[in-house]
Amino acid sequence: MLLVLLGVLLLHLVILILLIVSTAASTWSVGGEMSRDLWYKCLTANGGYRCYPASNEDWIQAVQALMILSVLFCFFSLIAFLYQLFRLVKGGRFFFTAIFQILASVFVMCAAIIYTVMSPDEGSGVQFGYAYVLAWVAFPLCLISGLIYIVLRKKE
Repeated sequence: MLLVLLGVLLLHLVILILLIVSTAASTWSVGGEMSRDLWYKCLTANGGYRCYPASNEDWIQAVQALMILSVLFCFFSLIAFLYQLFRLVKGGRFFFTAIFQILASVFVMCAAIIYTVMSPDEGSGVQFGYAYVLAWVAFPLCLISGLIYIVLRKKE
């Protein structure tokens, strides 16, 4: 049982790290001499590197908010898991932890979908970057983790 709890905790920490990196990293989309993330658009020209704030469009603000919410709910889920691990009665299930983790999964999925649909194509050669891929990798891991918490029972 200790190995299962350690494995679930390790999976949860990996998911939290993936969400933090995908929220803060600077490559949601790349192409040529341009990289774009949730916060800045950076250009490389004439040997210089200039960054401009992200646009004030509603869709990018929605993606920013959803990614921050996914990080927060994943963190709250970790705190709830640790609290329930020590305070939950024998045989109890980790429902609060599961709810928070599944909500984090839904938020990251919605953010990635909005970014996919609304991201502007500024010419040929624009591709999605590694932070975007990390967000999509975190989504199923987060969902699986939430489902594991629903099934998991506390044993002595």
